[in-house]
Amino acid sequence: QVQLVESGGGLVRPEGSLTLSCAASTNINVFVAMAWYRQAPGSQREWVAAISRGSSTNYADFVKGRFTISRDNAKNMIFLQMDSLEPEDTAVYYCNEYPENPNYWGQGTQVTVFS
Repeated sequence: QVQLVESGGGLVRPEGSLTLSCAASTNINVFVAMAWYRQAPGSQREWVAAISRGSSTNYADFVKGRFTISRDNAKNMIFLQMDSLEPEDTAVYYCNEYPENPNYWGQGTQVTVFS
């Protein structure tokens, strides 16, 4: 059973930065791609960014130029560097396979951007 554990969330002011981490219990190279997703209060979960096994990246329009996804294959981890945060980025952030696997959702990590 694959386990994904997110960490690094917190409280931050607008224009601030945070780096999220996701630790996998398995070799992440078994996945063609991995991704970050988020769910804001009262909203559906949405895709944020993805990174392929070969480290190609893709981003949702609303984070392009502000967020950077990366991976460390040796540590079986993926990361999300978030800069220029906005109140609209407030959400619980999750990592998962891309496309998502319903069996892999973890607890997520809360990011709150407040003025």
